Amino acid sequence: MSKSPAPPRGLSVSLRTARGRTTASQGWLQRQLNDPYVRAAQAQGYRSRAAFKLIELDERYKLIKKGARVLDLGAAPGGWSQVAVQRGAGKVVGLDLLPIDAPTGAEFIQGDFQDPEMPDKLREMLGGPPDLVLSDMAPNTTGHSATDHIRIVALAELALHFAMEVLAPGGGFVGKVLQGGSERQLLVPMKKAFATVRHAKPPASRKDSSELYVLATGFRGLG
Repeated sequence: MSKSPAPPRGLSVSLRTARGRTTASQGWLQRQLNDPYVRAAQAQGYRSRAAFKLIELDERYKLIKKGARVLDLGAAPGGWSQVAVQRGAGKVVGLDLLPIDAPTGAEFIQGDFQDPEMPDKLREMLGGPPDLVLSDMAPNTTGHSATDHIRIVALAELALHFAMEVLAPGGGFVGKVLQGGSERQLLVPMKKAFATVRHAKPPASRKDSSELYVLATGFRGLG
């Protein structure tokens, strides 16, 4: 199994020119150029640095079971699906509004998980109910922190309720939220439906980011 790397501490890289770029885009590019996880992802063939977040979460919490059916919501560009395949999942299906080429060993369907027909389509593709639902989804940001926080928690709620609709007994859910208090509203339904619920911030999450993950395992159903 692949391990989360100890990212190299390469020399800092500076942008040669800022011509035509906004301050925000300059900052993003500078972070990308000097991000060891970005370099590690390129070196190891992962589609995004986010792959290391799932690797680190799985290293610690053993989320991906050998032979498991895994559903990756908001899969683009496919890094989490790659990791699920590499870490022993038996069947991996990614879903996104954007089209992507499915990573080797995974399947992909373009669509909206809120489509009423989607649960049956996904169960058919997986060969049964998923054992693990992953969601690294985030809405487009507005730049207004309070608004962005509400939107990402609302999206996480939708993903959670979808997961509880399709998960196999004993299954798990991983979803992205932002720290700030309102993510606690997810905990009430999660604690009723799952045996174990926790928060986690993997090392690959940038230190200046309020990104946080909620992890739920041991799905007990909605009864």
